[in-house]
Amino acid sequence: MSTPSESTPPEIPSIKPGELDQDEVWWRDHQVWLQERGYLLRPRYRPDWVPSWLAGKGKYYDYEDGQRLPHGQLIDAMRVADGATVVLKQVLRTEHPYEVAITGFLTSESLKSNPKNHCVPIHEVLQVPEDGNIQILVMPLLRKFYDPRFLTVGEAVEFCRQAFEGLQFIHEHHVAHRDISDLNIMMDPRPLFPQLFHFARPSETQDMRGTARYYTRTRYPVKYYFIDFGLSRKFDPAAGPPRSRPIWGGDRSVPEFHRSLGPCDPFPTDIYYIGNVVRTVLLQEYRGLDFMQPLVDEMVQTEPGKRPTIQEVVSRFELLMGSLSTWRLRSRLATRNENWLIRSIRVIAHAFRTIFYVLIFRPALPKP
Repeated sequence: MSTPSESTPPEIPSIKPGELDQDEVWWRDHQVWLQERGYLLRPRYRPDWVPSWLAGKGKYYDYEDGQRLPHGQLIDAMRVADGATVVLKQVLRTEHPYEVAITGFLTSESLKSNPKNHCVPIHEVLQVPEDGNIQILVMPLLRKFYDPRFLTVGEAVEFCRQAFEGLQFIHEHHVAHRDISDLNIMMDPRPLFPQLFHFARPSETQDMRGTARYYTRTRYPVKYYFIDFGLSRKFDPAAGPPRSRPIWGGDRSVPEFHRSLGPCDPFPTDIYYIGNVVRTVLLQEYRGLDFMQPLVDEMVQTEPGKRPTIQEVVSRFELLMGSLSTWRLRSRLATRNENWLIRSIRVIAHAFRTIFYVLIFRPALPKP
């Protein structure tokens, strides 16, 4: 018979609205050390922080310092040396023993200058002094690749071109990502958002005094990046065919994982992952991309051995791009759920934008 202490789970301290949660407390407790290393956290995470809403009106969520972190392992900071906004990521060696090494390899000096490299750059790796299990990756501030939405066929095609090119680069260096999803592909937001945005409220300015204003991808092209190499593995081609046990990532629809948990080749699984991103985020959300359907269908087919390699995907996609006229690339990308009123407004806005971009010689395929 179990005692009450054995059967009752420990109580989790209640958190008042707007207070720091457990993950945020960790960042606050390391704020001084991080500042000594050259990274300044927002006022919310400083030891002397006093909530500003206590002396004002409104609810805590109306205030800049009332915003909790979307993900406890990630936090934004200002790099003291140049004022740049960066993101700090907490990595536990026991949970992701290869993440720092693989990310460092893919963004090393010899590889980071390769134009096909779309792996998130790492500015620095910090070792937490009192805990050898925790490392901090310092990365640029990125944004979800699909926000704001794509406006033209050319913008969507350019995303696919970069995504396929980036995965080709990763695979050519014998690394399987193993966790590609719409959460793990992001973009450099600086061309679109010159004043950036609030890390916890991306639709608002950094001071939360207004809506974050942005440009289109056609006017100011962006670069897309793969992030989160926590489940990735690097294979030695001399050791024979790559094999690894399935591990669930953000996309839990992988057909082969539902049939068997035995070791399998992770590279065709990456093809499924990237194909499923294109299928769910682009083909199922927008009209006008039907020319990509046959290629995507092959990438996400049930049998891994029948999927094309990333080299074949890139080659076939280049042929597809070559078949598209400039005006097809400039054509409006309509969302599938827009009503007649929204459609009318967007058609007119698109016509004026297109005329403007033609006059200032912006290419239909917005390469950065």
